[in-house]
Amino acid sequence: MRMNSRFAAILFLGLLAGFGRMAAAETVTVFAAASLKDALDENVRAYQAVSGDRIVVSYAASPALAKQIEAGAPADIYISADLDWMDYLEQRRLIKTGTRLNLLKNRLVLIARSGSNVSASIVPGFPLARLLAGGRLAMADPASVPAGKYGKASLEALGVWKDVQSKVAPAENVRAALVLVSRGEAPLGIVYRSDAMVEPRVRIVAEFPGNSHPPIIYPAAVTATGKGAAAAFLESLSKPAARAVFEKYGF
Repeated sequence: MRMNSRFAAILFLGLLAGFGRMAAAETVTVFAAASLKDALDENVRAYQAVSGDRIVVSYAASPALAKQIEAGAPADIYISADLDWMDYLEQRRLIKTGTRLNLLKNRLVLIARSGSNVSASIVPGFPLARLLAGGRLAMADPASVPAGKYGKASLEALGVWKDVQSKVAPAENVRAALVLVSRGEAPLGIVYRSDAMVEPRVRIVAEFPGNSHPPIIYPAAVTATGKGAAAAFLESLSKPAARAVFEKYGF
């Protein structure tokens, strides 16, 4: 009987410890640029397996997410595809400045459908309008979305923006532009290299010169209302294992 009582006490203490761990687990909500989806999803799965916390990610264009945070959306972490929208939130004191870091870099590429035989060298004055052959150029909205802004800046620097401006099919985010090309709805598109690497129905025609547009930097920060577990997850994204995953996906 004494053994049974002792066993019951040990079991009870074990259950209490388990409940304590469950109670300590938190749900962290991340607002992240659409181009991060595949790589960040893999890192989320790895982190959840060891931390016990639940990471929920909402993907969209960087400006849309920033505006949602400004409107009071319950995000704990914001990861943007450019510096401007992170600056926007920082100026409004909507992030914890001490947690801000430049997490990743990316490159800009011209893509076509995988079966296409289009070839090009991206140099000043290259014949992009002729390469479209009457079709549209898919890219994220150049008025506000980072990938579109980078693309427009590059085309302007190369002297071809005026030739294709009227042919642009603006998409709400870079992944939507990728879809237009993968489905054959646009013969060419401008996306990040990381996007092209995860879609087998497209191929990279050429890479835009890095000096033709501002550096593509992904800043990240805990929001002003971010809960305690958010900082630990953000820190994990800078560690070697997470960085290896990002590099695998083209960042």
